[in-house]
Amino acid sequence: MSLSWPVYQLGIIDSTNTEAKRRVQAGFHDQWVIASQQSAGRGRQDRQWLSPAGNIYATALFREPGGLPVALRLPFACALAVRDVVREHAPAADARLKWPNDVRIDRKKVSGILIETGGSGADFWVAAGMGVNVLVLPDNVTQPATSLVELGMPPSMKLDAALLSLRTAFSKRLEQARGGFEGIRQDWLASAEGLGETYHIRAGDVAFDGVFEDLGPDGAMVVRLPDGSRRSISAGEVEIRRS
Repeated sequence: MSLSWPVYQLGIIDSTNTEAKRRVQAGFHDQWVIASQQSAGRGRQDRQWLSPAGNIYATALFREPGGLPVALRLPFACALAVRDVVREHAPAADARLKWPNDVRIDRKKVSGILIETGGSGADFWVAAGMGVNVLVLPDNVTQPATSLVELGMPPSMKLDAALLSLRTAFSKRLEQARGGFEGIRQDWLASAEGLGETYHIRAGDVAFDGVFEDLGPDGAMVVRLPDGSRRSISAGEVEIRRS
């Protein structure tokens, strides 16, 4: 189980995912890579993830015997793990999951998740990077953000306690993902943000509106278009359009 993997606590590094990939090249797997700060943190689509001291910057690096099918479930599993941490340390906060893996409270983002993979067969590996705002908010962010302390976690709570919660939650969610997607899918839908609401969607050069109706068995966002037809979105930018 991932909770028993060794934990490597580092200082300021470029990125925990980048460090994890260096460790793959050196032949290391099944471990946690933790940084106090990142100088080149990355999110989805290579967006910068600002990484001041006082927050969690962690990557779970491991061989995945289930291969790519399990890896494709991990964005949702990691989002659920972060939601579990929010529920534990800030239980009054209504943490919601915006497709595919944003964890938000009142539309303010509390985490960043980046899943990277490589290798094949028995050497297929996953680097599951998770950043969680715990004590401080990053400056100059491009969208509203929040932190566990802002959401009600006592400021006296040590960062290590939140990190242990994340490692514990991830371990449980990884085992759930390895058992299939349906359990992850149902738990994700139970906390979905904007289910039944209209989203504006940009997929490549195409933009359109659709009502978010479901999460497909492959993790695609299923929307109802204005003409009544359904469309599955597997990649793209989405934002809720509330009246």
